[in-house]
Amino acid sequence: PGDTRTITYAELLADVERFAAALRGLGVAKGDRVAIYLPMIPELPMALLACARIGAAHSVVFGGFSADSLADRINDAECKVLITADGGWRRGKPSLLKPIADLAVADAPSIEHVVVVDRIASSGGEAPVAMRDGRDHWYHELVVAADPAEGGPEEMDSEDLLFLLYTSGTTGKPKGIMHTTGGYLTQAAFTHRYVFDLHPETDVYWC
Repeated sequence: PGDTRTITYAELLADVERFAAALRGLGVAKGDRVAIYLPMIPELPMALLACARIGAAHSVVFGGFSADSLADRINDAECKVLITADGGWRRGKPSLLKPIADLAVADAPSIEHVVVVDRIASSGGEAPVAMRDGRDHWYHELVVAADPAEGGPEEMDSEDLLFLLYTSGTTGKPKGIMHTTGGYLTQAAFTHRYVFDLHPETDVYWC
């Protein structure tokens, strides 16, 4: 709807530490899997970084996918937590995500907690949300209550799983591609140096 947010790197770190601590408070530990079903909002990269920080593998699911597609990916990875939102804005109108997430979780027995970002209601829209006691949690309430000191980084091996990225599933069952911690970071560094030809003295890159 035209709203903007400015976030410094220091603020991003603080937000990531708080959410990492919140995830730990929900019982997420190194080696667990977390599904992320969010619109394009700052909480999306915050969630990715928070998972990486505590050694939990994340699986991002496109916010336009159906409940069945979301449930398939959750079940294949045996995700413990789902991070979603009340909805997102598309072409100026609210597009609700929580009702779809609820349908998916009904068929995903591994999910213990659902974290919900207030995106629609907080920006002036209407998004009635059904929250289940004990399972569903508002993102903003979790991070306010979290102690950032509990969001310190987990020590990881280069071959530890960093994230899962699923194929579209258009020609069969979606396949989860496993990206390791050291391998992915090495490939990212290689791409920036030799494909994008970036130099630390002259270039600034943000994606």
